[in-house]
Amino acid sequence: MSVARSGRFAGERDPAFVVLNSSLALDWRLWREDIEGSVAHAHALEKARVLSTAERRAVEEGLAAVGRAIEAGTFVPRDEDEDVHMAIERRLTELAGDAGAKLHTGRSRNDQVVTDVRLHLRRVVERQDGALSALQSVLLGRAADHVETLLPAYTHLQRAQVTSLAQHLLAYVWMLDRDRGRLAVARDACLELPLGAGAAVGLNYELDREAVAAELGFDRVSENSIDAVASRDFVLDYLAAAAQLGAHLSRLGAEFVLWSSAEFGFARLPDAFSGGSSIMPQKRNPDAAELMRAGAPRLAADLGGLLGVLHGLPLAYNTDLREDKRYLFDAVDCLDALLPVVEGLLEGLEFDDARMAAACDAALAATDVADYLVGRGVPFREAHHLTGALVRRALDAGVELVDVSLDDLRALSPAFDDGYYELHDPAAALARKRSRGGSAPERVRDQLELARAAVAARA
Repeated sequence: MSVARSGRFAGERDPAFVVLNSSLALDWRLWREDIEGSVAHAHALEKARVLSTAERRAVEEGLAAVGRAIEAGTFVPRDEDEDVHMAIERRLTELAGDAGAKLHTGRSRNDQVVTDVRLHLRRVVERQDGALSALQSVLLGRAADHVETLLPAYTHLQRAQVTSLAQHLLAYVWMLDRDRGRLAVARDACLELPLGAGAAVGLNYELDREAVAAELGFDRVSENSIDAVASRDFVLDYLAAAAQLGAHLSRLGAEFVLWSSAEFGFARLPDAFSGGSSIMPQKRNPDAAELMRAGAPRLAADLGGLLGVLHGLPLAYNTDLREDKRYLFDAVDCLDALLPVVEGLLEGLEFDDARMAAACDAALAATDVADYLVGRGVPFREAHHLTGALVRRALDAGVELVDVSLDDLRALSPAFDDGYYELHDPAAALARKRSRGGSAPERVRDQLELARAAVAARA
């Protein structure tokens, strides 16, 4: 019989319910944190005189032995253990006898599991934040090489104005900076210790929760025992951050799919992150970028799934809360798989500067024409209308804007002069975008320094 089964029940559980009720497949990855939390709890029990020093040592040595056995693969849980906590406690009791059986004094699985998850998620966030920092560094390096590389900026997926490849890549650096800020909030939410809340209403033992918090790296303890075991807000904080990050990675992946197509031809994906066809030998598919797109709905679904579990759930603990790990660990695994691929793809991506520059045709100077007219005293709305009429005339005549004669320009407005023809050099158009945060090379170089400082500050 599992140590979780009490004398309250007659007979064994139905095998189908045992399978449904087992969370071992989900929570086994928490074994390190469970052992770590149990050691700290044993120290608190010794201080409260529930365990003798000899018993505490036996517990600590037994837990260390269990950890070594798990690492070596010589200890595996049984189906009847139900979860990682009971599996470790069972083995500890086999090794340490009555001392192991005393360990659960002053602790419930309700506060135990949420402590383990907070410990685990804190480390996940630290690891993934490091991966995002590395990804930002790659983007910064690629952007620094392309400050003056022309690229059409798009609105509505239509060519709109001239920008630089650096400006485009830096947009993702700032997105990732916000993602790291959201992950930092999730990490901070993990730093509240629930252990000591018991099943829901607290303990009959005066355990030193502050000492336990300090030993485990928490910076505060929960102030309400019911909230401590019922809340999964910290998981939602992470899932919300992960969903937003997934959306950003998806947008980047979608652009890589477009840019690597024959129609765009702006970039070539590295072979190491491309796929082929089972029937068409000529194909070179952007599989990695497509999987970047696919991660977004998966991460959003994880957030929605846990929100659905928590919706209308009465306080305090309910077995429904066991599902938090299903959504949490799926999101963790999704990002752990994606982030190194995105970094490798970005490092190996080859840009076709000439193809991007060729896409910056003269029509992209239309906004500059309107601004030019404003500079010559024409109200902006009139300048906008005149420029639209000019575009229409050029289209009807089958010529580029730069090829419209001065006589035809002056027929539209006497404000036009020879200065009009200087507007159509894409590099000059880029240099004119000199507002703070704009695409002009001097502003992009300023932005690079700010972005490098922002990345360093997150460290």
